[in-house]
Amino acid sequence: MSSHVHDHGTVAATVNGEAVSKERVEALLEAVPARDRATRPEAFARAERQRRRWATQVVVTDELAQQACAERGLRGAGNCATSHDGAAADGPPTTAHPAELGSIVATALAHSPAARTLLTELEREQPVPEEAAWDYYTRNRDRFLTPDALRRGVNPFHGATEADFVPYERAREGIVRDLRRAAGRRAFFDWLDQARVGVEYAPGHEHPGDPSHPDHEHRH
Repeated sequence: MSSHVHDHGTVAATVNGEAVSKERVEALLEAVPARDRATRPEAFARAERQRRRWATQVVVTDELAQQACAERGLRGAGNCATSHDGAAADGPPTTAHPAELGSIVATALAHSPAARTLLTELEREQPVPEEAAWDYYTRNRDRFLTPDALRRGVNPFHGATEADFVPYERAREGIVRDLRRAAGRRAFFDWLDQARVGVEYAPGHEHPGDPSHPDHEHRH
C-alpha cells in the first residue's frame, strides 16, 4: 500500500506494470460527485485529496478486475466510469461516500462492468454443500414461516408446527442462491486483498488509509 510509481506526470498508479492514468481517476470523480462539502478551506482541501485517493482505489479495482477477467477468459467491459467511446458505463449509479465502510468496492461494482463480471464468476464458482443449506434452514426457522403463519403471528420457536413453515424442498433453491452470493462476495474481497499487492501509487493517489501521507484515515 506504500509503494509509489516513479512517473508522476500522467500516471495515478501502476497495476502489475500497467499504467492507470490520472484521466481515469478524474473521470470517476466527475461521475461520482462529492456528497458533502466541507465549509472550511483546509477541511475542503483535505476532503478533496482523500476523495482523489478513494477514486484511485476504485479505478485500480476496475483495472485489477479487467486483468483478472482477461486471465480467466471472461468478457468484461471497458474502463470504470466510462467505456471506450466515452459513454457512461452500464450499471446503477451510486451515492457511496469515501468515508463509508465498503464504499470502494460498492462504487467499483456500480461503475465497473469488469468487477461485476468477476463477482458473478466468483459467485458461480462457490460450492454450497447440502448440509450447509439444511443447517441454514434449521437455524433460521423464523425466515421460513408461511404467509398464513405470519398473518396469525405464529412464534417460530414456540408452538409452531411443520405446517407453519415453507418446506425445505421449496426453500432450498433460494437458500443456496443466497449462500452462494455471500460466499462470492467474500471471495471477491479475498481476491482484491491479494491482487492489490501488485499495485504502486503516485504521490497524492495513495490509499486513503496509508499512514505515509498526513491525511490518512483507516477506512475502506
